[in-house]
Amino acid sequence: MTLTFALDLFGCISGFLAGWLWLRASGRTVRRVSLNEDLDAADINRLVTAINRANILNRRAALAATASAVSVALRFLTDLLGVT
Repeated sequence: MTLTFALDLFGCISGFLAGWLWLRASGRTVRRVSLNEDLDAADINRLVTAINRANILNRRAALAATASAVSVALRFLTDLLGVT
């Protein structure tokens, strides 16, 4: 397996992973709290947990997107330098 093929494969897989993680992060909706409703500890805990989970998924997706971008940049660099 050549270096360029490995970089292409890694770029595709990490790009797909980033999209999947962002889809999971955006797919979870949080029940809204009405103005007439009293907030209790369970509501606040539910909101904080949902925000934290979305942040974790977004962080992982950003890392995967960065890995994909670095892989593609290295692929272009190998083409420029003529490395196979």
